[in-house]
Amino acid sequence: MTVTSGKSSSLSSFQTTQARLETAIDKLGYPQEMFELLKEPIRVITVRIPVRMDNGKTQVFTGFRSQHNDAVGPTKGGVRFHPSVSEEEVKSLSLWMSLKCGIADLPYGGGKGGIICDPRQMSFRELEQLSRGYVRMISQIVGPTKDIPAPDMYTNSQIMAWMMDEYSRIREFDSPGFITGKPLMLGGSHGRETATAKGVLMCIDEAVNVLNTKIENSRVIIQGFGNAGSYIAKF
Repeated sequence: MTVTSGKSSSLSSFQTTQARLETAIDKLGYPQEMFELLKEPIRVITVRIPVRMDNGKTQVFTGFRSQHNDAVGPTKGGVRFHPSVSEEEVKSLSLWMSLKCGIADLPYGGGKGGIICDPRQMSFRELEQLSRGYVRMISQIVGPTKDIPAPDMYTNSQIMAWMMDEYSRIREFDSPGFITGKPLMLGGSHGRETATAKGVLMCIDEAVNVLNTKIENSRVIIQGFGNAGSYIAKF
């Protein structure tokens, strides 16, 4: 299913990811069995999360969690809140997380989750109820030795704190290892907020060296101004 430039637009986002994986496996000389093993997540769950909104009505949100591969350890990856979240998106991103962890020789597989919502239109209370409801729906398949969530697009340390608290309540003991990206006072890590941006800057420095140019002579375009984009601009 290798993609050619003339056909890529007809493929879904996940099919495009699979095609890139197949191309990489072929170039590296790995057998076809490797592609068959990695082309699909081992587990994908879809959940429905009812939330009593501030206007008194109940709205049901759809969420996902994809666990791509746990051969070397628990899966790990962010949870995003955005109107464009889809099952295909979280499957693709969980696959990329597996590859990133493997390249960095980290003992994790790839995971990714998300909820279809617009957090910019939701109150603080509604976001808390949504975050806690999501954890209740996935609590049986996540945990420090199973799958470790983290912040992603439009989620932050406050949302991670709510999720950790809900998971700890369900398990009936404190579980700080259940999630990363939580506040420092709850066991979070220094530098977590800026880590993604610093990783991008390292890649930029390496690209400048490979291209034999100078950063002063270069221009960049930053797409988005969230946790990653804002700190890239600052640095």
